[in-house]
Amino acid sequence: MTHIATKPVAFGLALAAALPLSLSTPSPAAAAGTSGGTAETVEEGRLSQAAPREILRRSGFDSWAREFGRGLAQVTSYPEAARYVEGQGRALWRRAVDRAQGRGPDGGDLSRDDDRPLYWARLGMTKELRQWRPDFRLTADRRNSLLGKLERGSRGQDSIELPAGKRMLRIVVTGFDPFQLDADPRRSNPSGAAALALDGTTVRTASGRTARIEAAVFPVRWADFAGGTVEHTLLPHLLRGPRQVDLFTTISQGRPGQFDVERTNGAWRGGYPDNARESRTETVPVPAGVPTVTPQPQWTTTTLPYARITAAPTGPYPVVDHTTVTEIPAGGTEPVERADGPTPGSTARAGGGGDYLSNEIAYRATLLRDAVRRPSLPGGHLHTPVLEFGPGNTDPKDGRITDPVFVANRTAITKQVRTIVALAAGEGVDKHGDRASDTASDKESDKDG
Repeated sequence: MTHIATKPVAFGLALAAALPLSLSTPSPAAAAGTSGGTAETVEEGRLSQAAPREILRRSGFDSWAREFGRGLAQVTSYPEAARYVEGQGRALWRRAVDRAQGRGPDGGDLSRDDDRPLYWARLGMTKELRQWRPDFRLTADRRNSLLGKLERGSRGQDSIELPAGKRMLRIVVTGFDPFQLDADPRRSNPSGAAALALDGTTVRTASGRTARIEAAVFPVRWADFAGGTVEHTLLPHLLRGPRQVDLFTTISQGRPGQFDVERTNGAWRGGYPDNARESRTETVPVPAGVPTVTPQPQWTTTTLPYARITAAPTGPYPVVDHTTVTEIPAGGTEPVERADGPTPGSTARAGGGGDYLSNEIAYRATLLRDAVRRPSLPGGHLHTPVLEFGPGNTDPKDGRITDPVFVANRTAITKQVRTIVALAAGEGVDKHGDRASDTASDKESDKDG
């Protein structure tokens, strides 16, 4: 994901014992009390705008928050609240996936592949939960824990279910929420749409093997990433075992008119405001208690079969092997752009995917891959083309929330993502990154201690 200005532009090993289960939740405008509720967040505040209301109404998702609030009113204890919130979060995710994949009622005339109803319905639910005033004592910590359960459940993060055994390959893909909504609240994110379309589906590789895809969506918020949401979600599936993932691809929206396979990821946050209007300019922070590499590397590298992906005909958009980074060279003081990747000893200022959260999710995922000693596991980041509205519908002041060109572009992007993922599985797993070579590499790493 690259941030967009006024118009779309491109944007030794130490293993810890356990991963914390906490997840940062967006900071409310007022401090949390005990049972009294908290103020709405910046993201929740956008729900009052016309575009989100129309998106919810035309998809049938406009009742989710209201029904969720009614259910909360019947809850009489914290354990009951935890079960209810977790279940409702997962139900919202499943409904969004089902709608995107043609199951169940369409709920309205909005295209079924649209990712935006999930985003806005979730915010309606978090607002209800944040402002809920139960009869029992609910501390700020417990309310935040409930918000974390709702976030994880409604993003598919805690329902990734990969099959066991050797017959089927296992793939995890991730997408993002819509972003830059202050500029245009109508925006969709094709990576999120692709995640909904692919979750729980299968693809067949060129060699005839079947691969199961599981998906999750991440927020566009710096704080959640610092709190470990990426590591919490991906680590169980990167660890070796009967359900270990065979390939992962983090996905986000990138530059107009093309896909990019990002070759290198940098350990730097550039500070562009997120969906909560918060900014962070710093080295990517690694959360405590997760497997990592020490000292923290400035760069990580894709292990996706980028040469094959960029050479193959996968769809209407060109796919580029993107190698450009921004670094401070060893001994230097000023950032320099390098078209052919980082130089030895340099300090990261932007990976191939920029210095925003798309670069960061790629850095975190590939750093985790290296930390758990799976160097041949195919994984990396894919940037999709920018999803653009059709001619005559580009001004958010009077533009429609959808149009035929907009829908056709999103459909084409999702279809090409599916083709790229299947190709990557066939090339990266069948030919180069198979489980046998991965296990052999692990044994060598164990010898080194």
